[in-house]
Amino acid sequence: MIALSLAEIAEVVGGQTHDIPDPSVQVTGPVVRDSREVEPGSLFVAFVGERVDGHDFANAVVEAGAVALLASRPVGVPAIVVDDVQSALGALARHVVRRLGATLVALTGSAGKTSTKDLIAQVLSRKAPTVFTPGSLNNEIGLPLTALSATAETRFLVLEMGARSIGHIRYLTDLTPPKIGLVLNVGTAHIGEFGGREQIAQAKGELVEALPSVEDGGVAVLNADDPLVRAMASRTKAKVILFGESGEADVRAENVRLTDSGQPAFSLHTPSGCSEVTMRLYGEHHVSNALAAAAVAHELGMSADEIATALSEAGSLSRWRMEVTERPDGVTIVNDAYNANPESMRAALRALAAMGKGRRTWAVLGKMAELGDEALAEHDAVGRLAVRLNVGKLVAVGGREASWLQLGAYNEGSWGEESVHVSDAQAAVDLLRSELRPGDVVLVKASRSVGLESVAQALVEAGTEGEVAAR
Repeated sequence: MIALSLAEIAEVVGGQTHDIPDPSVQVTGPVVRDSREVEPGSLFVAFVGERVDGHDFANAVVEAGAVALLASRPVGVPAIVVDDVQSALGALARHVVRRLGATLVALTGSAGKTSTKDLIAQVLSRKAPTVFTPGSLNNEIGLPLTALSATAETRFLVLEMGARSIGHIRYLTDLTPPKIGLVLNVGTAHIGEFGGREQIAQAKGELVEALPSVEDGGVAVLNADDPLVRAMASRTKAKVILFGESGEADVRAENVRLTDSGQPAFSLHTPSGCSEVTMRLYGEHHVSNALAAAAVAHELGMSADEIATALSEAGSLSRWRMEVTERPDGVTIVNDAYNANPESMRAALRALAAMGKGRRTWAVLGKMAELGDEALAEHDAVGRLAVRLNVGKLVAVGGREASWLQLGAYNEGSWGEESVHVSDAQAAVDLLRSELRPGDVVLVKASRSVGLESVAQALVEAGTEGEVAAR
């Protein structure tokens, strides 16, 4: 964080100083909520959770170098005490962002937010110092913590914004007002909470409503291939830039194809020129993510060649998102188990089909959460798609939703042992360990709550064990 004195922080957040001998002492280290991340000069934010109370770590974090706590009660060590720690954290982030000279880029969407954010960060970092959301810390706590990690040298601040309800993104944009706002898509993720895609579009569009006008440098980057996103152009006073495969897109892809290993390649067209891209990531769905990143980079002054080079060299920065591991025995594990919704599930299955040409493919799939009344139909549709893509074997893991996946595959024409329903992750591991053979490709994907990353990890470790045994 840019250096601020404890007195200034207390004024910004409306707090009272307790046990602080010298209020002029500055916070020069990171602002953190995890006691393990404390460094000399840190400000520790003490949240009270369901299982852990951050105030209990007061002595430990001060001993580790924290200059003070942001707390809701006195703790016997230097602290700024406030009524609401979360609101105070947001106020501090708003104050710091206003003092920064950085351009703030915010993005949202139903699918692909984290992958696109990682691409934007890797592209922009070639131009100037860039700070971005780590992983998927895109809520009212993670977002201000990311903003507070920016320094005086930061030129681009890239923030992912998630939404659980109407008004959530409006709140986040109030904390960290963006200059460039990107909306990727409107899908069915969290449709059970929102009630419909139109409501999801209403929530996502709050981002473009928060942008400054054209005259003040505001830019809305919208997906030309998604009608609900494209319609958001009427909700903003900012300049509108369209990306996609549509011929009307300002930044578009032509000649889209997949390499033999399932990695997308395309011709990138921007208003400043054209260049060829071959990505290191897997799956055709990354083309749209790459175009979104390219549109942002173009608006910030990068050439088509610079953008194409950066996209071609960019990798995955966040765990369990199409994370590909080649085992010594020739088995390929694709760990995409961080989360799942119907759109990302279909994209992952298509990527599996592309990667598995000439090889036996496995789709180890589990529940897609928060689909409400659409859950049965969406799980059934994913099971059917696995059959249509000629996936060699579907392993549906878990309870009711997994049975719907398996039933969809069966009704589409999967007979005998081409699809199977197992009770839990360990049962899936046992099945795969006994049946995998060299050359197989295994996709593992489900909503985060299912925890299928344990299946992928067990399969990776099984390959290592086999190599050791062979030696």
